[in-house]
Amino acid sequence: MSHYRTQLHPWCIIRLLPKAQRITVARFRKRNDAEAHRRTLNRLIPQAHFLIIFDPPSQTPTLSPPTGQQDTPSVKAASPHTPSDRESDSP
Repeated sequence: MSHYRTQLHPWCIIRLLPKAQRITVARFRKRNDAEAHRRTLNRLIPQAHFLIIFDPPSQTPTLSPPTGQQDTPSVKAASPHTPSDRESDSP
């Protein structure tokens, strides 16, 4: 299944297999649809164990700035009143 379609269908029905293995049986957009399908599977294959899980889409990695554009170091702005200004303001 394509990555885009996987993102659109986050609810999965998983069939548990021996030796801690599992297989994704189907994917759905809505949990209600997944639950209805799981009930049907349980009637058709009563000896199998099925779970519904929510498999959210993974975060897309942040992109670095394009080459040629480097981050400039930030320059701290001087405060309007520096100690030397205060000394000159005193009588």
